[in-house]
Amino acid sequence: MSNHAPYPIGTPGLPWGKPERAEWLSRQTAQRSYAADVLSVIEALRARFDVSEYGRLDYAPHSYPLFAIMSRDWRDELPIMLVTGGVHGYETSGVHGALQFVEQHATSYAGRANLVVAPCVSPWAYERIHRWNADALDPNRSFRENSPARESAALMQLVAPFRDRVLMHIDLHETTDSDESEFRPALAARDGKAYEPGEIPDGFYLVDDSAHPQPAFQQAVIAAVAKVTHIAPADAKGEIIGSPVVAPGVIEYALSELGLCAGITSAPYKTTTEVYPDSPRATPEQCNAAQAAAVCAAIDFALAHPAKALVER
Repeated sequence: MSNHAPYPIGTPGLPWGKPERAEWLSRQTAQRSYAADVLSVIEALRARFDVSEYGRLDYAPHSYPLFAIMSRDWRDELPIMLVTGGVHGYETSGVHGALQFVEQHATSYAGRANLVVAPCVSPWAYERIHRWNADALDPNRSFRENSPARESAALMQLVAPFRDRVLMHIDLHETTDSDESEFRPALAARDGKAYEPGEIPDGFYLVDDSAHPQPAFQQAVIAAVAKVTHIAPADAKGEIIGSPVVAPGVIEYALSELGLCAGITSAPYKTTTEVYPDSPRATPEQCNAAQAAAVCAAIDFALAHPAKALVER
């Protein structure tokens, strides 16, 4: 049994109902601005890229437009590379790493790949530095048919026309100390379960698809990121966040089965990044750079190995 103090909302052992969810929502306040931090950067990128509004989230009294940044020189014969960030709004480098990739590196792929970048899938959560959306749902467990999460449904609708033509999808995330101090305790309380503390890995790691693992692809990304920031070691059990380490800095999840963002396409190359921004060995700038480096390495590997991937698909 955990000796952790009960979560301040709800009754231990009982799942939340509408009153508990309403109480939780009443405690959420904006701490930063999606318009100032994200939309202003996207607006500046319009000169070099096509920008498409693929949906809008209405959480009264707020409304959030959702944008994808796409290659201006789109050619149907080129492979499609999908980059997503901010599925969990509190994971800051996922958002700003995606934008940094577009700003600094995306034009180098002109004529070689079609890029689709959705840098902030969950803007309401970005502003409130939270994992969930306003309905107390985790978008990254909601990428499935008839999704209850509006963020997930909107991204799936964006991707639907080309989901079977994506060669590579990289989804940018963070693992933070607040996972243990707030988000996992809140999840246990919401679902009426006991919270059991876990261990936060110190460093960068990747989550491969257990249904279709691509170890060489994952290791190419790890090697590139290792030049920017440190890679998370396995814990005493040989695990990272409760999953066996299958290669340095790599674990595996059943991406589609779990409703995770990285499983929304049939891309042969797919991965989820996890940066640790609370490490004393990493700065916010390093975290953003690590995400951008991961994207570049993922695209570079996919471009260098397209035939093998297409045969396996």
